[in-house]
Amino acid sequence: MAIGDVVVVGASLAGLRAVEELRGAGYDGRITVVGAEPHLPYDRPPLSKKLLQGELAVDRLPLRREGTWDELDVTWLLGRRATGLDTVARRVEVEGGERLPYDGLIIATGAAPRRLPALEGYGGVHVLRTLEDAVALRDDLARTPRRVVVVGAGFIGSEVAASARTLGLEVTILEALTVPLARGLGPTMGPVVAQLHAEHGVDLRLGVTVEGVKGGDRVEAVRLADGELLDADVVVVGIGVAPTTDWLEGSGLELRDGVVCDATLAAGPPGVYAAGDLVRWPHRRIGLELRIEHWTNAAEQGAHAARNLLAGPEQATPYDAVPFFWSDQYDRRIQLLGHVGPTDEVRVVRGSPEEGRFLALFGHAGRLTAALGLSMPRYLMPFRARLEEGISWADALAAAADT
Repeated sequence: MAIGDVVVVGASLAGLRAVEELRGAGYDGRITVVGAEPHLPYDRPPLSKKLLQGELAVDRLPLRREGTWDELDVTWLLGRRATGLDTVARRVEVEGGERLPYDGLIIATGAAPRRLPALEGYGGVHVLRTLEDAVALRDDLARTPRRVVVVGAGFIGSEVAASARTLGLEVTILEALTVPLARGLGPTMGPVVAQLHAEHGVDLRLGVTVEGVKGGDRVEAVRLADGELLDADVVVVGIGVAPTTDWLEGSGLELRDGVVCDATLAAGPPGVYAAGDLVRWPHRRIGLELRIEHWTNAAEQGAHAARNLLAGPEQATPYDAVPFFWSDQYDRRIQLLGHVGPTDEVRVVRGSPEEGRFLALFGHAGRLTAALGLSMPRYLMPFRARLEEGISWADALAAAADT
């Protein structure tokens, strides 16, 4: 199929990397990028860390240097949401009624934060996903509230809590699960995050749920399911995200907590690929259907989707990169390679959680499945190549001993 017009829906990291890959591969046709936010693509990880702490200015967030955007030769439709997709007529519908024809389409609309209805409508209650969210929260924290309550001990919640604590604020984290980050780090390593918060004076409460809030125009306290009231001047809801797929209803794409794709990131109809937080695809190396919400995955999938779009379905290759993510909390960096299963064996091979610096390996069915490092990038990163090779559990342990 000859590729004429390409439309990228999502002015995101994944969308930008797709555009850069198209141009880098020599594609010289028309590219239109549709973005719901009014900004050119910017970096999201600093929103919960350096931006909140006042260490990074807003003008440092764009993903390309000033003066280099024009070289991409892109038509940017920013501040306008996609409202529909017609895969028969091959058109994307955009707010305002415009219909964009496409020969190739890359869907990269990401995800939106989940909300707690009982907390909606009160001043001082925040979610964190966009630049506007981060600026509003930063300004609220700058008013030096007496107590900050974070609902959810996932990565966003933990990073916001760490930032607020670094600013000298009193912080409580409320988590419905009995182990923080159990889904990402597993039941054995999840408690390491709890220890990290405890060391920095955060009140982490596990196995609790939020019923509502007390206050007038602005939140004054959070009410737990058991009736306890916790004073709160600022509340941050960090209970995960939902893929932004509402605009794809009725398009014929399979939607199941994301856009269901094949191993090559193709979404089904000719010329349609997806990348980033909303993609659900079968990972050949891991042997599971995954949906991953991390920076590296979005960047790599964006480029991979673009390559496969240009190559065509007969030459498209599976996306099976080793998952990788990191999270900066306090003065520590948590990094994970691979995918942790609930029954994986865990072995700490260097350092210790008590020291606050360690490397742990995860294994299942005789294979290395993941590697987790807390402030140990030098020893962790070589295991990405070993995971790509499909190294055995015994060989992984031997490699760690020889490092």
